[in-house]
Amino acid sequence: MKYRLISQILGIGLVIFSLFQLLPVLLALIYQEESYISFIYSFLITLASGLFLIAVNFNKDYEDLRIRDGFLLTVLLWFTYSVFASLPFIIGKSGELSIVNAYFEAVSGLTTTGASILTNLDTELKSILFYRALLQWLGGLGIIVLALALFPLLGVGGMQLYRGETQGSVSGTKLRPKMAETGKSLWLVYLILTLTCCFCYFFSGMNLFDAITHSFTTVAIGGFSNYDQSFAYFDNNFIYLFGSVFMFLSALSFSLHFIAIRKRRLNAYFLDPELKFFSSIALLSFLFVFISTITYSSSNDLSLLLKSLFQTISFLTTTGFTSEDHSSMPSYLPYFLIGLAGMGACAGSTGGGIKAIRILIFVKQGVKELKKLVHPNSVLPLKIGNKIINQEIKDSVWGFLAVYLMTLLIGTILLVGSGLSFETSFSAVFSCLNNLGPALGDAAFSYSSLNDISKLFLSFAMILGRLEIYTLLVLFTSFFWRS
Repeated sequence: MKYRLISQILGIGLVIFSLFQLLPVLLALIYQEESYISFIYSFLITLASGLFLIAVNFNKDYEDLRIRDGFLLTVLLWFTYSVFASLPFIIGKSGELSIVNAYFEAVSGLTTTGASILTNLDTELKSILFYRALLQWLGGLGIIVLALALFPLLGVGGMQLYRGETQGSVSGTKLRPKMAETGKSLWLVYLILTLTCCFCYFFSGMNLFDAITHSFTTVAIGGFSNYDQSFAYFDNNFIYLFGSVFMFLSALSFSLHFIAIRKRRLNAYFLDPELKFFSSIALLSFLFVFISTITYSSSNDLSLLLKSLFQTISFLTTTGFTSEDHSSMPSYLPYFLIGLAGMGACAGSTGGGIKAIRILIFVKQGVKELKKLVHPNSVLPLKIGNKIINQEIKDSVWGFLAVYLMTLLIGTILLVGSGLSFETSFSAVFSCLNNLGPALGDAAFSYSSLNDISKLFLSFAMILGRLEIYTLLVLFTSFFWRS
């Protein structure tokens, strides 16, 4: 294991991350908030830590990382970023937030989960609100992908790191031959979506600050809002519509966006089997939510239609924005909406969940087994589009599901053991593991009432879900550490 090289790259990553902590300083000065001091302290601590790691482990002769090194570095980056991302909350809200609460909020931001322990967001400092949104925006596509565009310029190979970040996806195809170009291409698409979303929000009625922060969290599939009521605060049909559109677009594979932009053709979308399946689920879920809502509600105007669409897309894509309170819905609907997050977005997107392609393989495999019962001697290949899914991929997908369910079960038991109700425990673990945010029971409005043990485990679950389980859990196996 190349520990010195890993530490050096980790230091470079911290230096890069520290620069983003300067952005809220500017905002705090504009709005004349004293929080700029906490962000400056956080910047200095993060920068100094990064420079120390670089200086101690400095080596001009870079080597390529091995696969194991890539896995370890990926996990260390996420945990380290989370620790240093919590500093502004710890320093700026001294006495208000405990270290555990600050760490939970930071992890929730970077993993784009959106589970918050903060309340009274309507009166929160602008710099803090911006910083929360910025964390989600950075974590959306992954700070690691940003690093992929920069590390090669420093002579550091990034292929193994990319593999660690995308482990578990059915397709790990590079968009371009070089990793630096891949990272730049992904960020270009990401920036285009963010700017377009911000423009649409602003001209739909949001002020500039809200438009910027909510475009960050929308494209990142994050779910952090500047208001306790989330999007219900605006109660604007155009905002609901644009929010639904950009959440849906951000839930698609970014490789599709890149291909469509580069080749200036839209057929890449129409030919993708995962997108077809995802769209079908979205449509059916929307119809169910709308019919349920209109049956329960006394009104039947356009606003109800758009709210139903917004709510469906928000939960299906694991964003976590809300357009109305759970208490105003039919009793079964919150359970259905949270359950949608189990499937989640498409592979290669900023969303969480099991991913639509895996669910599609489950469905295809189930249909195949039913056909085998009727025709036991038939040879039925499992096909997704025009491609035959080999046994290795099928085994990987079923293995992922087994580990996912085991993690969900163990997590629920641990939280119940810590004193929480079963409803709260299951929904909180399910929500954090799928990077959704909203939960039920005591965590329906805020996670602040949960005990510290629960928050620490849920923080772990958020990173576990963000790295699609395998990348993190492999570090707990004995064979990983064998030479």
